Amino acid sequence: MTMANKDRIRALLKSIETGDPGPVAVVNEEKYIQHNPQTHEGSEGLAALFLRLSKTSPRVNIVRAFEDGDFVFAHTEYDFSRRNIGFEVFRFEDGRAVEHWDNIQERKGPNASGRSMVDGPTEALDHDLTERNRALVQSFAETILVERRLDQLTDYIAEDNYAEHNPHLADGASALRKDLGTMDGEFRHIDYHRVHRVLAEGSFVLCVSEGSLAGVHSAFYDLFRVAEGKLVEHWDTTEKIAPKSEWKNSNGKF
Repeated sequence: MTMANKDRIRALLKSIETGDPGPVAVVNEEKYIQHNPQTHEGSEGLAALFLRLSKTSPRVNIVRAFEDGDFVFAHTEYDFSRRNIGFEVFRFEDGRAVEHWDNIQERKGPNASGRSMVDGPTEALDHDLTERNRALVQSFAETILVERRLDQLTDYIAEDNYAEHNPHLADGASALRKDLGTMDGEFRHIDYHRVHRVLAEGSFVLCVSEGSLAGVHSAFYDLFRVAEGKLVEHWDTTEKIAPKSEWKNSNGKF
């Protein structure tokens, strides 16, 4: 039986912990495009890199993994020199991974509602509603996050039925509304400028966006769970985008 691409990516990421070179075969390193600006492209083979990392006793947990056509997106927690939460996105071509994006943040929390950055449901439901759920999140991101039409927030989120995993927020639409409306001096606390990609499998939808946090150029990865036509749960990571002068490859964050 052929292994699903998302399970091949699970094995690949787990090999950072184990050092097993076998799962690295899923990556076509001759075509591989790396979008993490802090990673040198092609400087070290993945098998050698993962073997080296495995000797530092890392811990890797793939909490969720989903598949959307040629893309796999995974929600992960890492314990290297510090504990981080990440989203990993891979694009497949001819059965192998040829492109990679990620967004990583230091693990914090639990938040005011007692939720961690990774707990909650992990399995996608309602696969027949994938496109409807993708369209809902795309509309939410453009209308609420980018255009800031906060008066329409409850068209997408039930006021009291929204589980929040951001370590700085609490459950419910009111906490999100307050956060989106907060100013840090002359800057909006959080300011979404552009939606780059929306990936979906069933009830889970990942939105990849660009903007600023307290005036700092940032990447936002927001994972939503959708139920009965509303956004009911949210996980995220925010990562500062280093200036181009500090990039170790020229492929861009997005």
